[in-house]
Amino acid sequence: MKRDFNEYLKKWKAKRNRKPLIIRGARQVGKTYTVQQFAKNNFNVFIEINFEEEPELKEFFQTNDVNRIKQNLEIYSGKKIIPKKTLLFLDEIQACPEAITTLRYFYEKSPELHIIAAGSLLDHTLNNLKYSMPVGRIEFGYMYPLDFYEFLNVIGQNSLVEFLKNYTLRKEIPIAIHKKILEQLRLYYFIGGMPEAVKVYINENSLADVEQVHESIIKSLEYDFAKYGTRNDQEILIRVLRYIPKSIGKKFKYSNAVDNKRSENIKRAVNLLKLSRIVHFVYSTSASKVPLQSGVNEKMFKSVFMDIGLANHILKLRIVNIENLITANEGELAEQFIGQQLINMFPHYIDSQLYYWQREKRNSEAEIDYVTEQNNIILPIEVKAGKTGRLKSLHIYVTEKKLKTAVRFNLDIPSSSNIKHTINLGKKVKNVNYRLVSLPLYLIKEFERIALR
Repeated sequence: MKRDFNEYLKKWKAKRNRKPLIIRGARQVGKTYTVQQFAKNNFNVFIEINFEEEPELKEFFQTNDVNRIKQNLEIYSGKKIIPKKTLLFLDEIQACPEAITTLRYFYEKSPELHIIAAGSLLDHTLNNLKYSMPVGRIEFGYMYPLDFYEFLNVIGQNSLVEFLKNYTLRKEIPIAIHKKILEQLRLYYFIGGMPEAVKVYINENSLADVEQVHESIIKSLEYDFAKYGTRNDQEILIRVLRYIPKSIGKKFKYSNAVDNKRSENIKRAVNLLKLSRIVHFVYSTSASKVPLQSGVNEKMFKSVFMDIGLANHILKLRIVNIENLITANEGELAEQFIGQQLINMFPHYIDSQLYYWQREKRNSEAEIDYVTEQNNIILPIEVKAGKTGRLKSLHIYVTEKKLKTAVRFNLDIPSSSNIKHTINLGKKVKNVNYRLVSLPLYLIKEFERIALR
């Protein structure tokens, strides 16, 4: 299963100032498999240590003596560590925090050795690390479920990916092709990007089998919660996990997530899910200029679930007819899809962060689904489930922030138009004048190139 992350690993391998790499990502997004395939195709020697499966090997990392660690690894694995030709993979490294500390000494004393570490619950360990963090001596890579393009490539729709990558507004998309891509988009909605689910669909061509994989993944995530706190804490975690897909597109309120529980306990559960990368926060920002982070209100946020297929499974939405299935959650699914793709669009070395805009004035509420910064320009994004929808919030936002371009995603064919309108802002009448680029949802990965051209 070819992943875009593999190209990032190739660039990391070739870097002159390479540092040990820690891959961060949720459980079962394909970290271990991707590293194994990368090692198979790029190294003569591969030594893999899994600290959960082989806890006795933690003993090797109770010292900072790099030569002694390498000697023990050679003896245990029966493989010779050869400079520049060996990849050492420390999997589930969160189970051995001491190994994280030793990465500093590998970088300083054995820089010729390629080292990758990974762990499904790694962010918890990094957040509470009692040992010295090797700041400046390691680098991070962030991995997520398959995005829409990766999904299309894996299921054999490579020609559609090339078509989308080369699309411009000067071209027309034939209706037959438009409908075909929408069918694949609908399929992605329900299969999602978890590698095991995609693999099962390819091998069995059965959506029922995909449902079983989704259920297994959700259960494994819930079993992980047994590691945290009391039974009451675990119950709250499970209830919040199953609430998040229902809250997509809405301002997150702790009181809505779990009834009759203390807000601080719910907040702790939400933060644990965030650290597990099961949920991503979309923070409200009031910034009128880049960076958007400068105007963030961390008390106001929406959520994006880790994977749209898993979200649909929790919502108990079953696919019967790809083309005609309409659900009460269409708007939320469209916003989840766009959010999940935006997260994947960040460079792999950046921990992605999404933003939105909301104004909560009486009789004058407004909200923009996503606000992005592209080439030092703020670019607002509205997401519509169907082909039409009101643009009042967009009119208000571009006028207040004095923007020239906005993007709308829906199910219609692409278009670009100049919007000229008037709105009431407070007691004043304002002229609205901006370029609206309207794109089908499946062109999300091309929106920056198209909108800013």
